[in-house]
Amino acid sequence: MWVAVAGCCHGELDKIYETLALAERRGPGPVDLLLCCGDFQAVRNEADLRCMAVPPKYRHMQTFYRYYSGEKKAPVLTLFIGGNHEASNHLQELPYGGWVAPNIYYLGHFECPPYNSSTIRSIYHVRNIEVYKLKQLKQPIDIFLSHDWPRSIYHYGNKKQLLKTKSFFRQEVENNTLGSPAASELLEHLKPTYWFSAHLHVKFAALMQHQAKDKGQTARATKFLALDKCLPHRDFLQILEIEHDPSAPDYLEYDIEWLTILRATDDLINVTGHLWNMPENNGLHARWDYSATEEGMKEMLEKLNHDLKVPCNFSVTAACYDPGKPQTQIQLIHRINPQTTEFCAQLGITDINVRLQKSKEEHHVCGEYEEQDDVESNDSGEDRSEYNTDTSALSSINPDEIMLDEEEEDEDSIVSAHSDMNTPSVEPSDQASEFSASFSDVRILPGSMIVSSDDTVDSTVDREGKPGGTVESGNGEDLTKVPLKRLSDEHEPEQRKKIKRRNQAIYAAVDDDDDDAA
Repeated sequence: MWVAVAGCCHGELDKIYETLALAERRGPGPVDLLLCCGDFQAVRNEADLRCMAVPPKYRHMQTFYRYYSGEKKAPVLTLFIGGNHEASNHLQELPYGGWVAPNIYYLGHFECPPYNSSTIRSIYHVRNIEVYKLKQLKQPIDIFLSHDWPRSIYHYGNKKQLLKTKSFFRQEVENNTLGSPAASELLEHLKPTYWFSAHLHVKFAALMQHQAKDKGQTARATKFLALDKCLPHRDFLQILEIEHDPSAPDYLEYDIEWLTILRATDDLINVTGHLWNMPENNGLHARWDYSATEEGMKEMLEKLNHDLKVPCNFSVTAACYDPGKPQTQIQLIHRINPQTTEFCAQLGITDINVRLQKSKEEHHVCGEYEEQDDVESNDSGEDRSEYNTDTSALSSINPDEIMLDEEEEDEDSIVSAHSDMNTPSVEPSDQASEFSASFSDVRILPGSMIVSSDDTVDSTVDREGKPGGTVESGNGEDLTKVPLKRLSDEHEPEQRKKIKRRNQAIYAAVDDDDDDAA
């Protein structure tokens, strides 16, 4: 089957579908599925815009609301995951996933609306329970989507070309701190055939060869591909041919193993803001293995009457934006989505939003919320933050994205986006070596994490750091080929911005339009 993969969407559905139609005419023909790797921005109205963790100047309605209202329909089945710039109140209605519009499906906390300056960010963090549940999966996985990159994946692709494009990644790449440790742990544990990501706004392909657990067992490999965001002349869309069972139905079905795990781990759900540890085999927990058993899956099948079809039960739960009648003061409400209610009732699991509402009423676990205006109390809409992007209780921590501090630029910390791409690599420090050694219990890294002349433009790096072949798709197609880009008469600014920190370059986007958020 032909699968299209998109990077950060940022609400640009019209432009993505237009580009996809052009790709179909020029390429293999009709695409069967579109996968979007986060920052989808399913914004229905002005209240949803206020729930996006971006400075106010980056909040734009874009075009999703037209698909939500029924004015338009997605021309291809579209699946997406959340990112760090989402209408969090909308996706919060669907903690287990669900339809956000006809033919557009979201793959699915203690936060609940109205959000304050803390929870508007922590709503998109990775939870330890989410990582824990995914690690219960035992059956082979074909495709895994994450918004952020798995940490260290850049050591298995063309680092030299990556740093030529994004020179401000150099220190984090060489220190092995770029990306998500939670995603890295899942990559090593699940070993999917394909892993698609976005977030860092650059196209990058890698091939990671995993080690076989047992002698005689065939080692598995993961083909990684990250894509840019939807802008003119950018690599944000790729079409791949992926093996598919021709006898499989042409509609979405639930995975019985995952449903069984959801039910088994239901008692582990915590809707408070307190940290807690997942069960381990350390003598302190009566049960630590929540993987799906044959008996458990059989029981779940019987509970669903052997019908795993995902129902087409989309319903409008909030007023839709009307360009002719803007409502800047529309009320923000914590809603219960009937899709979630139906799903939880079928499985016999907790409706997280119902528990959140009860907890808020009875125990006030959500705290005293600030007015939404407080989130927008300064020009940037962001304040200094020490929150972690990952709260997955892993051995290493992925610090939260650094916010835009446009009013307090320190001359000593300003670097130019035009930094020298040919800066020679520094030798590994003792600290970097120690970090590599401490990380080796999770993954065997290539021999060197420093960019050198060996990182040739036309080669990838295998597990031992040796030059390898190009990364290919399932049909032998080179994943590093330039994909179709959006065609537009728009011109990008010639003057590049100055940046304070690595992630400011991601947000202000060096060569992006001023009105585009990361």
